[in-house]
Amino acid sequence: MDYKKIADEVSEKLLSYSQDTSGWRVIKVSKNVTVSSKPSKEYAGNIYRGEGIIKEVPSKIIPFMYLPEYRSKWDKALKSYKLLESIDQDTGLYHSVTHSYGMGLISSRDFVDLLHVKPYPGDVLTTNSVSVEYSGCPPTPSCVRGYNNPCGYVCSPLPENPEHSKLVVFIQPELGGMLPCSLVESVLPTTLINLITDTRAGLKALKDQN
Repeated sequence: MDYKKIADEVSEKLLSYSQDTSGWRVIKVSKNVTVSSKPSKEYAGNIYRGEGIIKEVPSKIIPFMYLPEYRSKWDKALKSYKLLESIDQDTGLYHSVTHSYGMGLISSRDFVDLLHVKPYPGDVLTTNSVSVEYSGCPPTPSCVRGYNNPCGYVCSPLPENPEHSKLVVFIQPELGGMLPCSLVESVLPTTLINLITDTRAGLKALKDQN
């Protein structure tokens, strides 16, 4: 599998999502996070966008959000998260396992994702991910294998306050199993809000330790 080619393709898609300003509909605002959605071009569901301000610079936020030594400690949605294989210093294959959700309505899911970190001018830092097949980590009966359509984080310094950043998160997962569409659509906005608020809390805790 040509992981470099896949990484380039998904990075192009994330860039196009971040530049696309039309058709987004705000569906939830909570804890200073705004969640919007629009129909996805990748699958029959929606693409979701979560936006929030974080009191840190992109070069600190992005590694904190995807490196296992950090993420496995702060991301309350994940049961486990680990690097399966490093492709190069900016690209790797990661395995994540979620907790069950909504009093067990949504059972545990797992994902095998290619993740590529890419910088852009102006100190903008992004992660660019998509699910891939990986023989070293086949599906198991203990959880449902999900599929992440192109997703990731776009983190840019605020022009008026460069010590703070705007974090934009794009997700469009296919959770697998026999879940009603309405259940998925009610869960994903909350997932985005929790991701951004947990990132804020985790970064603050890390700062307080130091």
